[in-house]
Amino acid sequence: MDKKTLAIIAIIVIALVAVGAYFATSGGSSDNVVRIGHLPSDHDTALFVAKEKKLFEDQGLTVELTQFNNGGDLMTAMASGDIDIGYAGITPVMSSISQGVPVKVVSGAQIEGSAIVANKNSGITTVADLKGKTVATPGEATIQNMLLTSALTQAGVSTDSVEFTTMKAAQMTDALKAGQVDAMIIWEPYSSIAVKNGDGVLIENSSEIIPGHPCCCVVAREDFIKDHRDSLDKVLKAHEEATKFTNENPAEAAKMLPEDIVPDQELQAKVIADTVFISGLDAEYKQKVMDFMALEVQLGLLKQPLTEEQIFADL
Repeated sequence: MDKKTLAIIAIIVIALVAVGAYFATSGGSSDNVVRIGHLPSDHDTALFVAKEKKLFEDQGLTVELTQFNNGGDLMTAMASGDIDIGYAGITPVMSSISQGVPVKVVSGAQIEGSAIVANKNSGITTVADLKGKTVATPGEATIQNMLLTSALTQAGVSTDSVEFTTMKAAQMTDALKAGQVDAMIIWEPYSSIAVKNGDGVLIENSSEIIPGHPCCCVVAREDFIKDHRDSLDKVLKAHEEATKFTNENPAEAAKMLPEDIVPDQELQAKVIADTVFISGLDAEYKQKVMDFMALEVQLGLLKQPLTEEQIFADL
């Protein structure tokens, strides 16, 4: 092999190493490819609408969506750098921040939207009746787990007297129908599906447990915020536009959700119409999050209080 050929090979190797180093230091994303994690929930409707209406493409972005079983799993993926931006419940986000995961909330997504539903033959009619029963939740590090803890506390029921069991959202309604669990607390549309199908009885909406509580938010890795600010701004612009469309056109938005989430578009349209979808980080939203954080500390679900600077990105 002559020296000229060796020189060419050396240049190619150096170029490949440089490209690899770039992606390694930039969290695996280029300036126009964004990896977004989400849950199998209509709480992320704005994300699905933005994808379906090609709002990300209009911004010159290529978005790769990955679905997770719950917010805890999603935050684990963000901690490892596999995901740049996530649509997740505020509870797993704050839990991750408290554990040193470098993420910040960059926008709200929606308010309330979960419910406790009991098996129709369980005899459960109130939260107090959950004592001695088995209740399915999406996981320990989820907002639904926190809401159930709060509801039990308000009803004077010790969490030690209730068996919490973790299940995937899509499995809960089947488990409830089969009597494998006495009740469940889950996000929409699964709670409404169980009630409409006659498999469950609504015990309490999360709007009754903690009125006006924040639920899902948009969270981003700190390195993504720093290194890809332009891409983040474009994602947030698409989120804002999609949120506006969702609030104004619930029936159309329902048609844009994945089929594995929406088996009943008529029901889904009503659920979306009854849900408040939001975008941005105004003072009112931040205060709701801080109040929610304080309650988590009070319930022992968060060891230490967090500051606004720890939770929210300075955009």
